[in-house]
Amino acid sequence: MLTIRNLHVSVDGTPILKGIDLTIQKGEMHAIMGPNGSGKSTLSHVIAGKDDYTVTDGSIEFEGVNILELSPEERAHLGIFLSFQYPVEIPGISVTNFIKTAINENRKAKGLDPMPAKEMLKLMRERMELLSMDKSFLSRSLNEGFSGGEKKRNEIFQLAMLQPKLAILDETDSGLDIDALRIVANGVNKLRSDENAFLVITHYQRLLDYIVPDFVHVLYQGKIVKTGPRELALELEEKGYDWIKEETAV
Repeated sequence: MLTIRNLHVSVDGTPILKGIDLTIQKGEMHAIMGPNGSGKSTLSHVIAGKDDYTVTDGSIEFEGVNILELSPEERAHLGIFLSFQYPVEIPGISVTNFIKTAINENRKAKGLDPMPAKEMLKLMRERMELLSMDKSFLSRSLNEGFSGGEKKRNEIFQLAMLQPKLAILDETDSGLDIDALRIVANGVNKLRSDENAFLVITHYQRLLDYIVPDFVHVLYQGKIVKTGPRELALELEEKGYDWIKEETAV
């Protein structure tokens, strides 16, 4: 599904990613862990097509398509979704209207008619129930006045509605208490299928108690220095990132 080869990325002339190789297949859950400044969020933003990053070498292919020349909107229409670490507040735009617009723009890009209002409302109710969300969310302005947990839950709600092929979750656990973390993780687990894939970016192992990855990758100083099963996250929790620094220094 996603193939990244020898990816080098700079910001304002400063190298951030220094040769990333990563392959994600349908049905897989990948987790990327690493200390602050290692390049985790940069990787997620570059896959999604966010501005301000310069790809100096390497390639990113999604289902055989070179996406580096595509806009964020075109990548989203192909089925790539990015859940932001700090979701933006948009006063005056309701959650319902935002979701409706996003879904129908995707359908338009595929040559489909807009989703009928009755079908849209039914799907929204089903997905909100999946995430234990109150229906009052639908009439609220997008993320305005939302708590940290509500914002993250709303991001997963968008994921549930859009049903992308590849979902990138950038520190979705940031700022969540245990109850909110369980609800969000439960929603993600219910959305997993043989036809989609997830890339979860996190500092801490606790999220991986609820969302069990097939592969854990450790990103350090712009490179993936270690890959392993879920147990690798437990090892990082026990030993810390200093252990990785010592290994890479050898």
